[in-house]
Amino acid sequence: MDEDKIAGQAAESYDAADKPFDFLEAGGATAIVCEADVEKRAKLNAALKSLDYRITEAANAKDALKRMRFHVYDVAVIDERFDAENPDDNAVLKYLAGLNMGIRRQTFVALVTERFRTLDNMAAFTKSVNMTINATNLDNAATIIKEGVEDNRAFYHIFRESLKKVGRG
Repeated sequence: MDEDKIAGQAAESYDAADKPFDFLEAGGATAIVCEADVEKRAKLNAALKSLDYRITEAANAKDALKRMRFHVYDVAVIDERFDAENPDDNAVLKYLAGLNMGIRRQTFVALVTERFRTLDNMAAFTKSVNMTINATNLDNAATIIKEGVEDNRAFYHIFRESLKKVGRG
C-alpha cells in the first residue's frame, strides 16, 4: 500500500519542465531558440524545422541556461535582447562566451540582431558567436543558418579529426 502511495506521489511531482533532456532521441540534431517575439520565433522555428532540427524554445534566460546545462545543442539561435533590456547584458550570450572552448565549439551560435548586418564577421567575433542574422533577414533564416553551419563544419573538420587521432575528440 505504501508503495502505491509513493508511486502516485512521484507521478504527481514529475514536471517535464524540470527534465529538459527527456524529449531527445539519439541521432537527431537539436536547436534551442531564445527569442521572445512571437513572429520572429515562428520564422526561426520554421527555418530550423525545415533543416530537420529538434527545437527547444526557451521561455526566458533562466530556462535557456537550465536547458543548456543538461544538453549541448547543435545550434543556438539567440536574440541579442532575449530577456535583457541592454543587448550587452544578455545572460545566455555571456554564459556561452564563458564556456570551455571544447564544449563551445560543439554549438553553432547565431545571433539575431537589429544593430548589425547579416553575416557581419567582425560583429560575430566581438560577440563570441558564429554568425549574425539581421532581424530583417529572418525570412531567409533557413538558407543563412544552413550555409553557416556547413561552413563551420568544414572549417573545424580537420581540427576535430586531429583531436580524434590523439584521443581527445
